[in-house]
Amino acid sequence: MSTYLIVEDDILHRNFLREVVINSDLECTQLVEAADGEEAIRLVREYAPRGIVMDLQMPKKTGVQAARAIWAAQPEIPIVFWSNYDDEAYVRGITKIVPACATYGYILKTSSKERLRRSIRCVFLDGQNVVDREIRGVQQRSQGRADGLTESEYEVLLDITIGLTDQAIAERRKISLRSVQGRLQQLYGKLGVIEMPVLASGAAQFNSRTRAIAVALMSRLINEKSIEAAELDFRREGSTSD
Repeated sequence: MSTYLIVEDDILHRNFLREVVINSDLECTQLVEAADGEEAIRLVREYAPRGIVMDLQMPKKTGVQAARAIWAAQPEIPIVFWSNYDDEAYVRGITKIVPACATYGYILKTSSKERLRRSIRCVFLDGQNVVDREIRGVQQRSQGRADGLTESEYEVLLDITIGLTDQAIAERRKISLRSVQGRLQQLYGKLGVIEMPVLASGAAQFNSRTRAIAVALMSRLINEKSIEAAELDFRREGSTSD
């Protein structure tokens, strides 16, 4: 029996996905559906699906949170993420949690039905990763370009976004205070917040820390969900260290 799982909170989108999966020649004998991330985790344990098509923005648990939990228990399950969002925050969130043995796709909801159908087949049947062109551009910008943020720079961005001091960052990341300040300077340089305008009095017009957060939000490097996840990760670390 080949079981597949659809995870989507919008009923119209769920109906659309059902039609696409059924017509993707997957030899699907059972199709189960979840309306949120928590339900998806439960259904994976119950049905052990051969593949999952998952929305990213959902109540209770996001697609990234649900996928992290699913892959932690069953890292071989292929997942096709289907989303409206090409924010770097979402792209980094998924890239960080994909197991080495997993196959995945990241398809935008603006893609055609045929594009989605082909992508589902490639991921579920051929074991190929499929990422939309717009998403690949975000990945290349964050990984390959000189002005893209490194992982350590992205971490320090999230750290200051949730309000950590330099000393708290140093202790959390197990690095020196000088290293924290160095990463912050690199971050400020890439976000263009080092040489900023000054007031007539000569005083700085912007605070570098808060300006960097504002620029990152406007550039979609971070978003509400990535900040929420960073806060949860920090709290989780604190609870395990007690």
